[in-house]
Amino acid sequence: MDSTEVRADAEFRAEIRNWLSEHLSGDWAAYKGLGGPGREHEAHEERLAWNQHLAAHQWTCVGWPVEHGGRGLSLAQQVIFHEEYALSQAPARVNHLGEELLGPTLIAHGTPAQQQRFLPAIRAVTELWCQGYSEPDAGSDLANVQTKARLDDDEWVIDGQKVWTSNAHESDWIFVVARTEPGSQRHRGLSFLLVPLDQPGIEVRPIEQLTGGSEFNEVFFTDARTSADLVVGEQGAGWGVAMALLGYERGVSTLAQQVGFERELAALVDLARSNGSLDDPILRDRLARAKVGLTVMKANALRSLDDPAPGAESIAKLVWANWHRDLGELAMQIAGSASLTAGADYDLDVWQRLFLFSRADTIYGGSDEIQRNILAERVLGLPKEPRG
Repeated sequence: MDSTEVRADAEFRAEIRNWLSEHLSGDWAAYKGLGGPGREHEAHEERLAWNQHLAAHQWTCVGWPVEHGGRGLSLAQQVIFHEEYALSQAPARVNHLGEELLGPTLIAHGTPAQQQRFLPAIRAVTELWCQGYSEPDAGSDLANVQTKARLDDDEWVIDGQKVWTSNAHESDWIFVVARTEPGSQRHRGLSFLLVPLDQPGIEVRPIEQLTGGSEFNEVFFTDARTSADLVVGEQGAGWGVAMALLGYERGVSTLAQQVGFERELAALVDLARSNGSLDDPILRDRLARAKVGLTVMKANALRSLDDPAPGAESIAKLVWANWHRDLGELAMQIAGSASLTAGADYDLDVWQRLFLFSRADTIYGGSDEIQRNILAERVLGLPKEPRG
């Protein structure tokens, strides 16, 4: 980077930091730190209003091209935005799937009509989206999708079931991977459809988790319908669109996640210091290792964003998921016997919630086993795993 770019980035960091400091005040200050994975039930309506406040000041979709309503920020400035947002402890945004995943997918693969219909509402946070990928027999193995869709005149008719659908109960639309070619197998014959949730043919059932929250859902489709022109990409070529979207899922916004990890680790060190656990050499060593692991994780994420190597996304997922799960286990040991009992009405403290929810980190978004298979087969060229 030359001196002009460095100066521009420093000015941008000051701009977003000052804006957040000014606006995260008054009533908004009460919602700092709320929301996020495992805590999506917290102040949803207030966080939605905050997200719309961001949109009104052009702080949503900052990496989108200007012609699609974004700010067209450079990669470095996107990193700065996500870092400062996380450091400010601003409420977790409610439109991640629309803004960070579907929006870029529509920009790359959608028709002009689809872009004009959906991108403005995503940017303004007036329509919320959820992801219809996983099924009871097609979790990390997405190519095993059994949900079917058939054309009936000018509409797709959809039958099937999706599961572990984050925030479906709060969403307006769902993007669905469905099998549109009868008799097709694996990744062939799939299509990527945009489907409205508010219709008689769709039932959403929240799934209560160990944490007591219900951010995941089952979604049942029974003759559900969507317009024939709401297929993204070519009919039967939805696998490529679905994989492109997953690439956006592990993009620049993951750096904000790591700022959250830094905050959790710092708070855990404070707990260890206050209750004397830091005097235990084994626990002190584990905290030090966690710090080193987090530093390496962030350096690798920055390197991968700048020059992604084959398999970088799978490596990153394996690293952060296992690091975070281990942090949850370490938190229980540092908290000691107090971690073994919940409060009245199953009121969990922050460390108990971290421990329970982080158990899922190595499963959702592509399980460890699937990530290792991807690295073995696609990067190292090892023989494919036998399939029954």
